[in-house]
Amino acid sequence: MGDRKNIVNKAYVVFFAICFFSLFVFGKIITIQFMQGDKWEAKVEKLTTDLREITPVRGNVYTCDGNMLATSVPVYEIRMDMRCEGFDEESFSENLKALSENLSSLFKDRTPEQYQSDLLGAYESGNRYYKVKGKVYHDQVLEAKQFPFFDRGRFKSGVIFEKSTERKHPFGTLALRTVGYERENVRPVGLEGAYDAELRGIPGQRYEKRLAGGVWMPIDNTNEVEPQDGCDLYTTIDINIQDVAESALRKQLKMHKARHGCAVLMEVKTGRIKAIANLTMSKDSSYKEVYNYAVGEATEPGSTFKLPALMAAFEDGLLELSDSVNTKRGRHKFYDRTMKDSNDKGYGTVDVLTAFQKSSNVAISRLIFDRYKDDPREFVDRLYKMGLGRPLDVEISGEGEPKIKDPSDPSWSGTTLPWMSIGYETLMTPLQILTFYNAVANDGKMVAPAFVKELKRNGQVIKTFEPKVINSSIASQETLAKAREMLKSVVSKEGTASNLRFGAYSIAGKTGTAQIANAQYGYKYNQEVSYQASFVGYFPAGKPEYTCIVVVNGPSNDVYYGNRVAGPVFKEIADKVFAGRLDLHDLSEEENTKVAVRIPVSKSGQKEDLEMIFNEFGVPINDHSAEYGWVTTHTGTDTVTIDKRTIPRDRVPNVVGMGLRDGLYLLEKAGLDVKIKGKGMITRQSIAPGTNLGRYESIEIELS
Repeated sequence: MGDRKNIVNKAYVVFFAICFFSLFVFGKIITIQFMQGDKWEAKVEKLTTDLREITPVRGNVYTCDGNMLATSVPVYEIRMDMRCEGFDEESFSENLKALSENLSSLFKDRTPEQYQSDLLGAYESGNRYYKVKGKVYHDQVLEAKQFPFFDRGRFKSGVIFEKSTERKHPFGTLALRTVGYERENVRPVGLEGAYDAELRGIPGQRYEKRLAGGVWMPIDNTNEVEPQDGCDLYTTIDINIQDVAESALRKQLKMHKARHGCAVLMEVKTGRIKAIANLTMSKDSSYKEVYNYAVGEATEPGSTFKLPALMAAFEDGLLELSDSVNTKRGRHKFYDRTMKDSNDKGYGTVDVLTAFQKSSNVAISRLIFDRYKDDPREFVDRLYKMGLGRPLDVEISGEGEPKIKDPSDPSWSGTTLPWMSIGYETLMTPLQILTFYNAVANDGKMVAPAFVKELKRNGQVIKTFEPKVINSSIASQETLAKAREMLKSVVSKEGTASNLRFGAYSIAGKTGTAQIANAQYGYKYNQEVSYQASFVGYFPAGKPEYTCIVVVNGPSNDVYYGNRVAGPVFKEIADKVFAGRLDLHDLSEEENTKVAVRIPVSKSGQKEDLEMIFNEFGVPINDHSAEYGWVTTHTGTDTVTIDKRTIPRDRVPNVVGMGLRDGLYLLEKAGLDVKIKGKGMITRQSIAPGTNLGRYESIEIELS
């Protein structure tokens, strides 16, 4: 009995304790809800509201003449706050169907019924930051603001047009790697990375509220601090030349199935880069810009290094252009290695000018070795004094590290000096090589490559970038004169770049053909050698305005010499520049360079017409026609030879080699009905010349 009473008493105690605790909790709820509500609501508001950053509009990137290379396009998200203070529920219900139809019509991503269902679901769940549509452009935003219900404004409809930006490149891939990009936690690339601080601008600020899921929603714009947009960057790039450079490079890379290549055009006096193309073969065999080889790839330059090697000897007073050397049938042994010329028979005994003109490895390596073998450091020091072996410190990140091997280097051997003289056991990027050649063209003044002309904000110039001199004089005027004479000789009838000598202006430069070393296998893999073909030079030769380098890596169609693989790209770029610079057309008499002119191939026809055209263009004629009316032409190296062409009566005339007008005239005069295929010059006729006309009424001719 006593135990039962104790149990009942304990139950009462627990019951009253629970009742008391419940009353206490209820009292606290009443107090917080009604007596301290404002206090806690203010605290919650403070904890979920913050002053947040507004991203400014990034500045544009332009070419030198104002064409846009990169710009930030406004992109919006359309969101809705279904519980904003002024939200008009009645108007929402009335306009829901019309709003859904308009959204579906504008974006065409969902049916009106789907839009209606999604909006209604967001409303019923009380979504404070519902995403109606992402990636909406400015013109679409303007249209959406006029939609039913949205036209009531932000505070009555809850609609929010959240703005951000998206980077666009109006010219597609042109100079894409040089323009580059800037991304968080990614190494800066190109000019976008180098000038990120100037392009980025100064952020603004505004109050935003944190919603469920960590989403931040702008509260209002009354306390907003406007961001300061970024500066516009005006580069040195000429979009027309850039287009030609990429097109010409792509064409040669495809033709030779090369792995990658680059081309750079620079103004001699300023160092401004007018075009820079970098293309790499993709898996589908197309070519794209994925890496800036001109800036970043340091390789053994090959024969283009022969110029600084010989200039070092000129400057040290150890060599003259008239000095001679025996090429020994194109082979010479330095210790345990044999130096070879591309010509298996060698060039015999030649002077320095001819050795450079022919790009003889044996001749140049012997000349340098014989003069510096007792003190190779003198050779290396001279190269450094001429501005080689040091980075250019260009604004674009990722510059390849140049290397001029020093005699103290553990890898230095007895064969290093002769192999260095022809561009091996040393490393340079295409831009570093170009900068040296540009100094030769610029009377010895070495200027740094420049990619940016000026910075502007709202059309006002903020900063102008002047040419930066790296070395006021890389060599004496005597040495420079010898260098320029050698470079001109390369683009002559006897030089390795004789194919580039034709045109209305002169070119000076140097071909380069280098074997590419693989870090694991050396210069050969499976008995195959990979090559790098290059050409670097300037034009016009007498009064240089531009320097250009073209490098093609890994041509695989058994043609790998610089004049044939890289030279045509150089010539196409130079032709474009020359055509657009009328002031270059009046070649100065000071140039003292006879420009070789390719004799045009002409069609056969009436002598009187042909003579008039040849005389107009100053083409020399070798006339063997004896005043005959119809003639045949033969194009030679220096002249066009004219021979008489007999047109017999009552027989089919020979019209092969003629233009359509003359051929048609002769055939119809003979009474034949003519059928024509193709266009151009007549290359075939269906009835042999001299055949009796009596048997035929019609003839077919092919043109190409």
